[in-house]
Amino acid sequence: METIRLIIADDHALIRAGIRSLLQSIPGFEVVGEASDGREALELVAKLRPHVLLTDIAMPHMNGLVVAERVAKEFPEVRVIIVSMHANEEFVGQAVRAGAAGYLLKDADAVELQFGINSVVRGESYLTPAVSKQMMTSYMQLIGEGQSAVTDPLTPRQREILQLIAEGQSTKGIARLLEISAKTVETHRAQIMERLGIHDIPGLVRHAMRSGLVPPEKSQLPSADPFPFKRTGTE
Repeated sequence: METIRLIIADDHALIRAGIRSLLQSIPGFEVVGEASDGREALELVAKLRPHVLLTDIAMPHMNGLVVAERVAKEFPEVRVIIVSMHANEEFVGQAVRAGAAGYLLKDADAVELQFGINSVVRGESYLTPAVSKQMMTSYMQLIGEGQSAVTDPLTPRQREILQLIAEGQSTKGIARLLEISAKTVETHRAQIMERLGIHDIPGLVRHAMRSGLVPPEKSQLPSADPFPFKRTGTE
């Protein structure tokens, strides 16, 4: 049987080491690359073409949901599994819509990890039981109430720009990272504000935090006071 080649993407070195240790204990699995942010993950996928990418959601520069979307579009033969600490249906729903083939929690053991990876390699989908049951319950409630699932109002590019805004990147910085013009960044930002009904940067940052694009500790929420630390007295 062909060795299953994997890439691990997580911005915490200890998490990557833990997942790598589990994978290396499973015969037939080979970790061929590791990434500490979303852009690096996408570059490694393009270069190494693994069978599976295991990625966290909250990562610098490009979050795992955008990575999953890009991989599904540009490298459809590569299967993406989101490995997250979040067990709520909002994150799982976003992952599925982004094109992820699987969703595992970070406390999964080697048996579940192996089963999930083998499932997606066979072309199936895999949701960890902890969230699968929750998703089904919520879905049945929506059907019973005659509702449909809420879709994300933003495009993948807009989510990418929103994350960079929340991380404190300037318009010029975003333009440089994405290799687009500053004018295009400004246009996207205006469209993001319009679609979300948010009309200031602090509001965008808070929305990015609530939706899981960036964790609170990685966001750059502007202070209401441009000079929050004032000198008092003399030194």
